[in-house]
Amino acid sequence: MNIQQLEYIIAVDNYRHFSKAAEASFVTQPTLSMMIQKLEDELGVKIFDRTQLPIQTTEIGRRIIDQSRIAVAQVNQIKEIIQEEKGIIKGVFRLGIIPTVSPYLIPELVHVHSESNSDVHIVISELPTHQILAALASGTLDGGILATPLNDENVVERPLYYERFFAYVSPREKTLFAKTALDENDLNSAKLWLLDEVHCFRTQILHLCNLKKQRKSHSIFSYEAGTIDTLIDIVDKGEGLTVIPEMAVLKLREAQKKNVRPFKNATPVREISLITRKEYLREKLLEIVANEVKSIVPKSLQDNGLKKYVVPL
Repeated sequence: MNIQQLEYIIAVDNYRHFSKAAEASFVTQPTLSMMIQKLEDELGVKIFDRTQLPIQTTEIGRRIIDQSRIAVAQVNQIKEIIQEEKGIIKGVFRLGIIPTVSPYLIPELVHVHSESNSDVHIVISELPTHQILAALASGTLDGGILATPLNDENVVERPLYYERFFAYVSPREKTLFAKTALDENDLNSAKLWLLDEVHCFRTQILHLCNLKKQRKSHSIFSYEAGTIDTLIDIVDKGEGLTVIPEMAVLKLREAQKKNVRPFKNATPVREISLITRKEYLREKLLEIVANEVKSIVPKSLQDNGLKKYVVPL
């Protein structure tokens, strides 16, 4: 077994086609097929079911390929660590960002990174938390930007910033709109628009207003949206209220900012972190990515004192 064979089975898994995998690997199809056959013979198992089109993995093949991705990534890390020791920081960093963060970071991050003249190529995917964690485990992502703490022993969390939660209230909710600040009970007294269940931001809002155990008896879950912008638009055109993060508030038009209300007493906050597998060792590259994100985020959101107000996931 060698790294090249592992790279070949990963390529076939990516393309589901031996010819396309060979082309992407810059070898002939007979060479690629022979090397994979030798690996299967050595292991005594079939990695691919060649009777199906497109090519499918066997059950044991799936496990082998998942582990191969991690092995190849770790071998590549060894080379990259040596380069960093020599002061050469370059390569690809595959980054997942959750949908409730990406609209407020990606445009500026792309600009800042392109202006940096860095030799690091950042490939960004917008994914929900569970998919980011699965991709980190399989080695198809190097890092993720999402809400923490996750309490996951398999990842390392590097907090980037803390953003407060704000209520966004329709002027039609006359009683709530007249208030200068809301408390958690106010969220129970009107129609509350939420993100759908795939978003961890939704879970934090349920914790905030203590609605998790009340869900079955409440009628406020009349619509669940896919994005924060959709929630804002619903409130603008209708009634009720929603809860949005601080970075979303900063993007609002001046007229919309009149609908924003802070919370009384304890300030609800979410922590946004850059996470990696424990095995990821390219600290200098991570520092570049973290610093570029922090350069985008207002300094007021980088106050570590806000950590004590973080709402559980």
